[in-house]
Amino acid sequence: MDKEIDVIAPNLKRRLSGVTATIVRLVPAQARKIGIVTTGPGLPDSLPHVPLWRVPFLSRRRRVWHARRNVEMLLGLALKHLWFMDLKLLFTSASQRKHSGYTKWLIGRMDAVVATSARTAEYLSVPNRVIHHGIDISGFDRAENRTALRASMNLPRGVVIGCYGRVRHQKGTDAFVDAMIEVLPSRPKVSALVMGRATEGHSEFLTKLKRKVGQAGLEHRILFMPEVSVDSMADWYRVLDLYVAPQRWEGFGLTPIEAMACHVPVVATRVGAFEEIVTPESGKLVDPGDVAGMAEAVAAYLDDPQAMAAAGEAARRNVEERFQIDDEADALIEVYRGLLA
Repeated sequence: MDKEIDVIAPNLKRRLSGVTATIVRLVPAQARKIGIVTTGPGLPDSLPHVPLWRVPFLSRRRRVWHARRNVEMLLGLALKHLWFMDLKLLFTSASQRKHSGYTKWLIGRMDAVVATSARTAEYLSVPNRVIHHGIDISGFDRAENRTALRASMNLPRGVVIGCYGRVRHQKGTDAFVDAMIEVLPSRPKVSALVMGRATEGHSEFLTKLKRKVGQAGLEHRILFMPEVSVDSMADWYRVLDLYVAPQRWEGFGLTPIEAMACHVPVVATRVGAFEEIVTPESGKLVDPGDVAGMAEAVAAYLDDPQAMAAAGEAARRNVEERFQIDDEADALIEVYRGLLA
């Protein structure tokens, strides 16, 4: 097996994170085309895997070490210079903030660097290549019968707007709720879903949002739903007419892509890669924290159902043309082969 390993993708964090989710989503697509294994904790058994303790004892041949965190860059450097492994070090950066001196030092010692968006690339001081994330669109499409699907999930009829993800200030959940409180009273056939989990330290934030919704008399139209498993998410996009991504900060952000793959147009903030994801044909962009702007963008779609439907069709085409998982896998494999050559 050692001889078949060309790339090692470490995951040195036990808790689920965006990086872990990227590895879980991407490696199966890559493994069909190149010898790649994961290493580290917190990964499903279905992925090709080598125990971390075994890595220094792999047969001596050139491989790519694809790091996505500081600790993984550091371990790659140790394996290369202390264990004398023939590794080419690749780092993928999703961060959109100034790097610390330590992080810059690590990045400066990589053989190649990938940025997940053009905005991320602006924070890098080394040559890099922008490769967007993608999704497996085979699992996402419109509902065959949206009315029946909503009924099976005990969701309201009429127009439904969704906002999914962790419930916290950084994710802009409060901005979405405030915009819905502004938009919904004059549009009685519209409902909104807030779905996600308030992790430790954010439970009071969620409690205050629910209280605000109750004070507005909208507790039956702005619904707070529990987090669901990843394999159930596609149905929660399919039931929507419109998706809102209200984040104040985001590394990349896949939820707009997943929504658009289900023929759902998007109103998103100008953070993460959203400006590169959402085209004028497939959605609208507003500034982070701009509740009035968000409400206006949402209302424009609600008051023009034909425009909303057309944007949904454009959204699906946008994903098909630009954000498929195989496109991301192929672009990274091209980088791997260049490093291995």
